[in-house]
Parts: sequence; C-alpha cells; structure tokens
Amino acid sequence: MSPRRSYDQYCSAARALDAVGDRWTLLIVRELLGGPRRYTDLHADLPGVSTDVLASRLKDMERDGLTTRRRLPPPGAAYVYELTGRGRELLPVLQALGEWGAPALGERRPTDAVRAHWFALPLLRGLDGLSGEGLVEVRLDEGEFHVWLGAEGGPVYGDGPAPEEPDARLALDTETCEAVSRGALTLRDAVRAGRVEVTGEGAVAKVLREA
Repeated sequence: MSPRRSYDQYCSAARALDAVGDRWTLLIVRELLGGPRRYTDLHADLPGVSTDVLASRLKDMERDGLTTRRRLPPPGAAYVYELTGRGRELLPVLQALGEWGAPALGERRPTDAVRAHWFALPLLRGLDGLSGEGLVEVRLDEGEFHVWLGAEGGPVYGDGPAPEEPDARLALDTETCEAVSRGALTLRDAVRAGRVEVTGEGAVAKVLREA
C-alpha cells in the first residue's frame, strides 16, 4: 500500500483533505451512502474511474477508517464495502458540496453520464424538515430510487423501488429533478406547480400535498 500523502499543515481543513481530497474519494462515499456495495457495482456506477484507481482509493479509505470490507454469507459469498460511522459523517459535507456546486450544473452535456440515484442526496436535502422520519420512493425517467428521512446508522438512500411500503411516492420528470438539484426550484414549489405527482398516505405525502 502506498504511503499516505499529506499536506503537512496543522489545519483541520488540510487534515480532512488528506483523507478525502483525492479524486473519486467523495464520489465513492456518495455511492456507499446507499449501503454496502460490491467492487463491480461501484465500478459500474462510477463511469470514468479506472480499476486501479478505484482499488487504490478503497484501500486508502479503509486505512483511514472511512470504510470497511466484509464478506457476505452464502449464497452471496462476495466482498462488499461499506461506510464506517466516520465515513457516514461525510453526508452533510457531500450535501453542502452539492448545494454549492448546483449552480454549475447548467444543461446536461452530451458526455455527461447520469444515474437516477445521483439525484437522491439533492432530493433528500429538499425533503429535509418536512417530516421527522419516513421512506420516500422516487420515480424518474432514468429509473427509481428511494430515500430514508431521518436515517441513523443505515443507508440514506437505495437504488430501485422502496423495499417496503413507502410513506410517499414521488413521480417527476428529469427536467424537474434537475431544477430541484440546481436549486432553481424547491420541491414544495414543484408540487404546487403540478410538476411532482405525490401519492401515499404517510405523513410525508400528506405534508407535501399540503405544501
């Protein structure tokens, strides 16, 4: 394993960047906030990363206490990577970074890859404060994902349909979701304008319909 690089500065920001400042590291955290992932799953959802770089980043993150690796019991019998408590503490960091970077999104470029679950963290931010806890399923043109409000100790989102009956289901087009992600439109305003269809009988659905 390569020696850990450091800015060698007695500064908390520099220390943080020692651990997460390398290219791809925070995007790996973004993926693992959705729960344990196999190496092949991570590689598929991080288009552009080489296998060598991904393997190196995962080793560095394990060394720095951000992730752990464990073997699934049969019949899975595959290794998965997951965030430690220290790694999960990067959620608000990623959300703040996403909010800061939202104005730079602009129109999607022809070369831009996209995955439905990449909208999970911006939408989670938009749902903040609507209800204490809840499971929300989201359907976009690109696919489905779900988010947990008030999640503690587990994934904050997941790919695909909700694993159980959600408190709310949201259906919206990608254009609306992109506008919410950029901060050009709030989720409440999108619901009021009829750009988001809300179904379900849970507290979250009721709050959104009353927005």
